[in-house]
Amino acid sequence: MKKAVFLDRDGVINEVKTNRVRFVNRPDQFYFLEGVPEAIKALSQSGFLLFVVTNQGGVGLGHLSHEKLHSIHDFMVKEIEKEGGFIQEVSCCTHKPQAGCTCRKPEPGMLIGLAEKYTIDLGQSFMVGDREVDIVAGRKAGCTTILLNDSSSSTFNADYIFPDLLTASRFLINLSDS
Repeated sequence: MKKAVFLDRDGVINEVKTNRVRFVNRPDQFYFLEGVPEAIKALSQSGFLLFVVTNQGGVGLGHLSHEKLHSIHDFMVKEIEKEGGFIQEVSCCTHKPQAGCTCRKPEPGMLIGLAEKYTIDLGQSFMVGDREVDIVAGRKAGCTTILLNDSSSSTFNADYIFPDLLTASRFLINLSDS
């Protein structure tokens, strides 16, 4: 069985709600957060399988087409590969919010589906997110959870809290080496 790191997208990999962009609707609106390509490269090289699991309800609401979403994710994956990192797969829930599906976080459907497809041991894996829905999905799937937040005031009962993905990646690599 393999171990994995599941990464939320918006707020973990790329900027959101900044003065540059509120929502990512095109590849040219996708801005990596500082240290993310380096973090993903380090995690890739340390034996983890890396996945992006993201709610993208804008598709279900008609704000974004499936084609545009794929072009955004293709851009993200290619830019990460240029830096030496590797994303195994991007999994998206494109249903409308409150659609009642089992894939939209906080439900664990995306994580469980990827675990079955890639023979992943969820008990040895990690869910990294910046919101409560990410932490709840990770817990429901049986993963160790990591909240990216520069304040410890809202932990959402995450197992660990770090200010950014680069800091979290160093922790995960040290943990897996021990």
